[in-house]
Amino acid sequence: MMSAADDTRVAIALHGGAGTIERGTMSEELEATYRAFLDDAITRGFEKLRKGEPGLDVVVSIIQLMEDSPLFNAGRGAVYTWEGTHELDASIMHGENLDAGAVAGISTVKSPIALARAVMEGSSHVMLAGAGAEAFALEQGFEVMPPEYFATDRRREALDAYKANEQAGLTPEADHKFGTVGVVVLDAAGNLVAGTSTGGMTGKRWGRIGDSPVIGAGTYADNRSCSVSATGHGEYFIRHTVARDICARMQFGGATLEAAANTVVMDELVTAGGEGGIVAVDPTGEVTLIFNTAGMYRASINASGEKTIGIYSDES
Repeated sequence: MMSAADDTRVAIALHGGAGTIERGTMSEELEATYRAFLDDAITRGFEKLRKGEPGLDVVVSIIQLMEDSPLFNAGRGAVYTWEGTHELDASIMHGENLDAGAVAGISTVKSPIALARAVMEGSSHVMLAGAGAEAFALEQGFEVMPPEYFATDRRREALDAYKANEQAGLTPEADHKFGTVGVVVLDAAGNLVAGTSTGGMTGKRWGRIGDSPVIGAGTYADNRSCSVSATGHGEYFIRHTVARDICARMQFGGATLEAAANTVVMDELVTAGGEGGIVAVDPTGEVTLIFNTAGMYRASINASGEKTIGIYSDES
């Protein structure tokens, strides 16, 4: 995808969630739909970077594609809470000055990642939540969306199944797929940016917030090390500060991106019982996509122009 005469080093990686995603569990048509979406999204993002678009713009635009698609658990197509509502979370971070913004527990904003960016650029804060975040969104000119915008039959059925299993005293099944979305990039200016957006966990209660809006857990970017976006069982990613830990192992321990990510995701998280994965990119344009589950919707194009599209664990 790159010519020999072009030495611009840009790279991008994205995920659409990790979990029990096994061959034979979806139709060939649906699998083809996912692969086509991933291919289109990663290609669009890479071309934007090659044209010199800032990493922040690219991360937001590609995540918005995923937020607008009912294929993923973010924006339209987000999972339902126990009460049958939607509570959306997102965060974004720029690696040059460690600027960051996040929102949690919002229910009326079409693009949570855009609001997270607005918090970073239009306020003195890092994270806003609930009614306060939505009041800020109104002040910033964001359109109010009705609950019906986020609703899909697929997610309603997942909530019904979750409740039926829990009420029958069985282990709930709906949380075994984590459809959180995330994008990490190295842009032409040499900046690393990461963003993550999610609807959380099916059947969540009491205003539960996972790792996606938590800087250092689900999202982190530092030009001195790497940018990371995570997906999985958020409580474990928060406890183990997964995104920051990977970057810190590079910055202070001299580890490569792949080694740092492998240690955290395949050793630390596995030992703790945490399921999920990450996508990450370093200052040289190397990317890594690592997960300890049966699958993760993922795509990347590294600085050499090498493209990867995958769903299952047995795909390189």
